[in-house]
Amino acid sequence: MGVYKRGNTYGIDYYWEGKRIQKAVGPDRKLAEMVLKKRLVEIAEGKHLDIKRTPKTKFEELVSKYFKDYAIPEIKRSWHSDVDTIKVLNRWFGGKYLHEITPELVTKFKVERKREVSVATTNRGLACLRTMLNKAKEWVMFDGDNPVAKVKLFKENNKRLRFLEQEEIEKLLANCSEHLKPIVICALHTGMRKSEILHLKWRDCDFRRNIIYVTESKNGERREIPMDEFLKKTLIAIPKHPESPYIFCNKDGQPYGDIKKSFLTALKNSDIILPLGTKFHALRHSFASHLVMSGVDLNTVKDLMGHKSIEMTLRYSHLSPSHKKRAVDLLCQRIAKKPLQDSDKLVTQAKIQELSTEPIFDNSLEHKELVNT
Repeated sequence: MGVYKRGNTYGIDYYWEGKRIQKAVGPDRKLAEMVLKKRLVEIAEGKHLDIKRTPKTKFEELVSKYFKDYAIPEIKRSWHSDVDTIKVLNRWFGGKYLHEITPELVTKFKVERKREVSVATTNRGLACLRTMLNKAKEWVMFDGDNPVAKVKLFKENNKRLRFLEQEEIEKLLANCSEHLKPIVICALHTGMRKSEILHLKWRDCDFRRNIIYVTESKNGERREIPMDEFLKKTLIAIPKHPESPYIFCNKDGQPYGDIKKSFLTALKNSDIILPLGTKFHALRHSFASHLVMSGVDLNTVKDLMGHKSIEMTLRYSHLSPSHKKRAVDLLCQRIAKKPLQDSDKLVTQAKIQELSTEPIFDNSLEHKELVNT
C-alpha cells in the first residue's frame, strides 16, 4: 500500500473493505502522496466519496423483510404458494450475500431443481427469486443487476394435462389414509387448489344451500362452488375441533401444513404415476376434465375453476379415448338415415371376423430375420 510509479505517472495503492484499489493520479509524486493521505482519512471516517458502497445483505434478511412487507395475504394473493417456494430458495441461497448470487449460481439452481420437480414449478421458483431481488433493489438492500434476468426460463408445455380416470379415482380413494381421504374427495368434487382446501373453514360451507365459498383464491376473487350430496356427507362426518375454525386440521387445531407424504403413499399403493410437481394438482385437472367429458360447457367450467380467462379453461378440453368413441357413436345415430338392418349387422360382423383373423405381421423369412435381429 502506498504510492507507485508507472512510466511517468504516479498512482496510489490501498485497500478498502478487503478490496485492493489502484488509481492513477498524475506526474507529481507529492500530489499522489496527498491524495493517498486524503483517501486514508476518508476511509477512517467512513467518507470514501468516489467508491460506491456495496450493500451487504444476507439472503435470509431479504426473506424476512419480503415476508414482513410484501409477501403477506393482504398484498400477495399467492402467499400460500410463496411460502413453500421461498423455503426452497432459502435452502439454496441462505447464508449468501445478495451480491454473491450470480447468474451461474441461479443456473445451477434451475438445473438441479428441475430434477426434483416439474418445469412449471422450477419456473415459478425462478420468478419468485427474480421478484425478491427486484424488491431488494427497491429497498436499497442490493444494487447490482438482477442475476435471474440473465437466466432463461424453461419452455412450458401446458397442452397435455394428466387427469385421473374413474378406475384410478376409485383405487386412490381406497388407498387414502383416514385424514387424507376427505381432502382428496373435496379436491375431486370441487376442483379447489390444495391451499384453498387446507385453509377451508367451517364458516365457508353453507350446508343448507349446499355451497362452498372460496374466499382466499389465487386470483383474489371470491367464488362459489356447489356442494354435491356425497361431498356434503363427507364434510359433515369430519369431527369438528372445538377450538379451530378449520375443517382439515391437526390435533392442535392448526391447518395441515402439507399432505405430500401421505398423498404420495396413496399414489404409490394405487400404482398411479403422475408428473413431478403436479401430483395433487392432477385432482384439479380431473375435476375439470370430467366436467368437460360430461358435456358441461367451458364457461361454466371456467367459473367453477376460478379462471380469469377462457384460455386457461381450454387446457381442460381434452377428452379421453372412450369419450371420443361415445361422441362418434352419438354422431352416427344422429346423422344416419336409418339404423343398421339385421342383415347388415351380420355382414359387418363377418367382415370384422375376417379382418381379425388376417395376420398383422408378414410371416415371410425376411420379416422373421428382421424381428430376430
